[in-house]
Amino acid sequence: MGAGDSALARVNPIAKLAVAVLISVTLLLSIDVVSASVALILVCVLLFWSGLDARGFWLRTAPLWLGAPFAGLTTVLYGEDSGTLLASWGFVSITEGSLALGIAIMLRVLAIGLPSIVLFATTDPTDLADGLGQVLHLPARFVLGGLAGLRMVGLFVDDWRALGQARRARGVGDARMLVRFASQAFALLVLAIRRGSKLATAMEAKGFGSSIERTWARPSTVGRPELVLLLIGAFIAGAAITAAVLAGTWEFILA
Repeated sequence: MGAGDSALARVNPIAKLAVAVLISVTLLLSIDVVSASVALILVCVLLFWSGLDARGFWLRTAPLWLGAPFAGLTTVLYGEDSGTLLASWGFVSITEGSLALGIAIMLRVLAIGLPSIVLFATTDPTDLADGLGQVLHLPARFVLGGLAGLRMVGLFVDDWRALGQARRARGVGDARMLVRFASQAFALLVLAIRRGSKLATAMEAKGFGSSIERTWARPSTVGRPELVLLLIGAFIAGAAITAAVLAGTWEFILA
């Protein structure tokens, strides 16, 4: 079963957005190991309904798995010292407090990032635009403009590859890496601006900028699957807070 055929793929993207925001806000209220660990474990349950295969999952989440340890390591080395001193090298010191804080930061990054990536990996941009326009009632001009821009991302990848091949064919692709990257990035920027101007003109000509209320080709509705997902998100957030409070590790950062 592919990601497009999974149970999560059939849920309205607005519900996915609400769940991601709910979990993220909950985990940002306190920095402790218990709430982050509980949320991360429960979030992994959602992976079974995502429809992502192992290769797709690791490719999409690779930046998160690389970034989270670095965030934790930075906190361990340079975070606020508290508790027993474990190690010290010049200006760098590791204490029990900074170590616990670093672990909590790493787990929190994973618990916040994983559901966002997995939930939106199963979301079609057009479905998201339909939900933003029909469920949240955002301005159609803003929604459709964002959708059109998002559809251009794939073309940018192809343009970057074509620019590189064209430069090598002309014998100007063997310069220093930084120089080559800067010049090619500038060429892509110029190409993107030109394409964006043409796209904006075409959309205006077709009436996308009209003030008349738009109709939508595909209705975006909210029903039982969306309610179930929202309840799952609320359960994850509630379980994380409850476990941290019972363990005595909950520290409300806004207090």
